[in-house]
Amino acid sequence: MTTEAPTGAPSSLAEVRPPGHASPLGATWSEAGLNLAVRAPSAELVEACLFVDGGEVRVPLEARSHGVHHGFIPGVALGTQYGLRAHGPWVPDHGLRFNPNKLLVDPYARAITGEVTSADLPRPADPQAPERPDPRDSAPYVPRGVVVDAGSFDWGGDRRPHRSWGETVVYEVHVKGFTKLHPGVPEELRGTYAGFGHPAAIEHLTSLGVTAVELLPVHHSVAEPALAARGTRNYWGYSTLGFFAPHASYAADRRPGAQVDEFKAMVRSLHAAGIEVILDVVYNHTCEGGPDGPSLSFRGLGEKDFYKLAPHSGHYVDTTGCGNTLDVGDLDVLRLVMDSLRYWVTEMHVDGFRFDLATALTRERMDFDERSPFLAAVHQDPVLRTVKLIAEPWDVGPGGYRLGGFGSPWAEWNDAYRDDVRRFWRGGPSAKEAPADLGWRLTGSQDVFPGRSPNASVNFLTAHDGFTARDLVSYDRKHNEANGEDNRDGSDSNNSWNHGVEGETDDREINHARLRTGRALMATLLLSAGTPMVVAGDEMGRTQGGNNNTYNQDNELSWIDWDLDDWQVDLLEWSRALLNVRRHHPALRQTEFFDGRPVADGMPKDLEWLRPDGTPMTDEDWNSPDTDCLVMALSGELGVRDDAGHWLRDAAFLVVLNRGAGPVPVVLPETPYGSAYRRLLDTDDRRPQTASATDRSGATVRVAPRSVALFRVEQP
Repeated sequence: MTTEAPTGAPSSLAEVRPPGHASPLGATWSEAGLNLAVRAPSAELVEACLFVDGGEVRVPLEARSHGVHHGFIPGVALGTQYGLRAHGPWVPDHGLRFNPNKLLVDPYARAITGEVTSADLPRPADPQAPERPDPRDSAPYVPRGVVVDAGSFDWGGDRRPHRSWGETVVYEVHVKGFTKLHPGVPEELRGTYAGFGHPAAIEHLTSLGVTAVELLPVHHSVAEPALAARGTRNYWGYSTLGFFAPHASYAADRRPGAQVDEFKAMVRSLHAAGIEVILDVVYNHTCEGGPDGPSLSFRGLGEKDFYKLAPHSGHYVDTTGCGNTLDVGDLDVLRLVMDSLRYWVTEMHVDGFRFDLATALTRERMDFDERSPFLAAVHQDPVLRTVKLIAEPWDVGPGGYRLGGFGSPWAEWNDAYRDDVRRFWRGGPSAKEAPADLGWRLTGSQDVFPGRSPNASVNFLTAHDGFTARDLVSYDRKHNEANGEDNRDGSDSNNSWNHGVEGETDDREINHARLRTGRALMATLLLSAGTPMVVAGDEMGRTQGGNNNTYNQDNELSWIDWDLDDWQVDLLEWSRALLNVRRHHPALRQTEFFDGRPVADGMPKDLEWLRPDGTPMTDEDWNSPDTDCLVMALSGELGVRDDAGHWLRDAAFLVVLNRGAGPVPVVLPETPYGSAYRRLLDTDDRRPQTASATDRSGATVRVAPRSVALFRVEQP
């Protein structure tokens, strides 16, 4: 252990130091010095390690309060890199692998720098004798925390957009992949927070019409050992090391700690454009993996105090499929998660969170608990109850699929929407592909979210883990060979359809059919009640070559290609047109479930399902796989009143979905809806056309095969 400060270190480090404070946790800087507080209740001693002028100064945190080791270190400068070393018992079967030879990252570090450059040295056990701790020092090979002043940024009057759920359109996007190839972003900013906040990047978002970006994980992450051994990393970022630190490699300014202000500047620019920032967060597990993984932070501070372990054995409980499960049911771990969430809202100004494998956060005694400490804490928190909360309502443990189980104020990723819409447009003889379930999905999935609202359903056709929209209509099978896992990874259940040829083709007829189906899928998504989520690049036909699991592809396969051909430009115009119509017509984004009855006497039914001949659909129609055409008649009555007590209303609409191989004659219904209809959008058109002529009610119009047509009722 270094006993004297190296040249250039504050001389006061060798002097008697005050005990500091046990709260707040982490490194709190002031001009007088650094207060450091670390929760490690099973540790006998925690040392702070300061790296200055190429040397390491170890400072014991000698004060201890309720399991928190703390001390005040005078004279520490901003930008100083630091780590921790924890001393304690070596009893792996009881979840204790203390090894002071392993440098650890402060769980509350606001900034982190450096990479894991050795797969072997960070492991706590001696590779030659696993029953004892490894004597080798890991400090040169692992990341470190950086001392920053998190409250010094000038927000310049930043104002949150505060979009209602009824207005919200989510855009799932990767910070790096969005601008890495963007020609309008300066080369030195591409793939960074600064690049994402550049006017050229934001212009695409505003012209498209999305209201919120859902950023794939930006918490500081490191590659899993298995990926590092293959020379790759977790591109998506689901391998968290620091729950308070923005990922350093996404910063254009590579000075340690500069990523904090650069992230804030990006948020400020997005807010100025009216766009909310939602973070995809991973609190269900950490990057340390299973018990044979590296000791980078939590494991070295006392794994039994952070992870779920089986009683009496010390074996890891893994409901995440990633080797460990963070024990959010433990009140101190819950505090860590809640402190992190509040920090990102109050200090970083984000507007919401999407929780990866959210079921894992709610398990008590292994079972899903709707009254779990996590859900209770979020529900009552005065900061978090004002932001958007989205659950991925499943994990890989027993009973882990909990779609519809999170309750208000949560929204949830709705994979039932994804599957039912895909099956409808794929078609086929199976009874699963009858249109009955599609009716629920188009109207907000009231069967899944009873007592809530359509906005609880985050509707999506694709996500980061799966086919892109273009690949969904171009491939029958996944093609993940590039991932290095012999195509065993990724889902085999995609409900996709290649239209006759696997992959890219020069066949114009097949390409035309794919485009037509793709436009119909996008129209279905954006004309459904609920909260739509569009995956970055789907609006303009991005492909991953049939790879449906690009988690380790940090390259052109995952990055958005902005060099668009003519049909991609056409699709982009279609996406913009659909979002524009949705934005201007609340009847197409209902915030209350339909009743199938008039909202008041003398008004038409708020929703009626019709056959193409204008007569009401029957149970037989709903349950027949031969039903290829659905007609939704929306009255435009919104089911809510304004401040004066008047019923709010919009134009009435007719939405026609024809998945059949041939055109369908559709009778335009007569009163009570209206006397004339204008075909507002028709996905059979290569480009959206909004200036079509009107047709009188009772007339028969043609709806093209595999297309969606939107008719607006024209009032006299």
